[in-house]
Amino acid sequence: MNLGAGVHLTYCSNIHPGESWAEVRANFDRHVVAVRDRLMPDGDFGVGLRLSARAAAELSEPAALAEFQGFLGRSRMYVFTINGFPYGTFHGTRVKEDVYLPDWRDPERLRYTNQLADLLAALLPESTPGAPAIEGSVSTVPGAFKRALGGPSDVPAMVEHLLRHVAYLVALRARTGRLIALALEPEPHCFLETIEEVVAFFERDLHGPAAVRRTMALTGLEHTAAAHALHDHLGLCLDLCHAAVEFEQPADCVQRLQQSGIRVHKMQISAGLRLPALDLQALAALRRFDDAVYLHQVVQNGPDGLTRFADLPEAFDSLQGSTADREWRVHFHVPIFLDQLAPFASTQSFIREVLAIQRASPVSAHLEVETYTWGVLPEPFRSGTVDEAVARELAWVRTELAA
Repeated sequence: MNLGAGVHLTYCSNIHPGESWAEVRANFDRHVVAVRDRLMPDGDFGVGLRLSARAAAELSEPAALAEFQGFLGRSRMYVFTINGFPYGTFHGTRVKEDVYLPDWRDPERLRYTNQLADLLAALLPESTPGAPAIEGSVSTVPGAFKRALGGPSDVPAMVEHLLRHVAYLVALRARTGRLIALALEPEPHCFLETIEEVVAFFERDLHGPAAVRRTMALTGLEHTAAAHALHDHLGLCLDLCHAAVEFEQPADCVQRLQQSGIRVHKMQISAGLRLPALDLQALAALRRFDDAVYLHQVVQNGPDGLTRFADLPEAFDSLQGSTADREWRVHFHVPIFLDQLAPFASTQSFIREVLAIQRASPVSAHLEVETYTWGVLPEPFRSGTVDEAVARELAWVRTELAA
């Protein structure tokens, strides 16, 4: 939905299971329309679309694309962002670290992301007189899973594929007039994990002199235009759950990115779990969140600083001796309107601080709620239907931004 000042709010359709285009399309009739009706009885409802590689290929068929464009127009909906992170199956089976594959070392990730950009250019709404054109964003994996890296060619391969995608977006803009940006999404235990790592990678490899020269060679642009293209088409998806789990500080995080000239093309509004004390009751309750589908990274803040674990079992195995003076934060998306999930809490306070900054001066033009773990969320923390929960989350964000 359009919040004014060029800012758009939505939720990601990856909340609803669906790997084929037929399944995704059915979810619009079954779920997205219901959420729209709860929030936007009048006006247009923005959509965050998640497409697997299979669904993207099927939607690229002219008949399917034309039908969906017609549906959006009739239903008062518009697509402005795509979640291009999960390439394959995302619900109902083991996902874990496979969610990053193919990663940005693999040319298949480039091909898939180029296709998503083509689809978004076709789906973005036409600009209206007197209003700025809506830019598009595609969020993607943060390079690769950190443990998968090790060879000397890994980072250069990722950089080359990312710069080739920028060149593709430059050509797409010249052909269609649509500006699409790729938004790398830092996540615990990945190549890009912390804001410090993000800034270092962008300054060295994506916005630096070598990247500008390579972009000039790939696009034919002169130096200044190539530098602008890198900033316009390549930036960040700031997931607030991920940042909170990493014990980032909200104001410092935003300021560091702005000082470095890294655009936040999308901000995903999500909350994780927080255990201020590792007592027996909290740890016993946390075991209910150890599902077999998703990776739930843990960051511990203790006497020796931050310690990172790739998944909950690894964190549980580390529990030896005293647990005093330790806090855990867990990458498990929980409804953002819940501050307390007894016997522990959520990272909702982090969201509130960032939204206060957004309210004063927009951090990002694209805001997306993404509580994709509804299907594995323990029953005591689910109330009502998924459609009701999504609408409640979006209403909560609107209230925070209007405070």
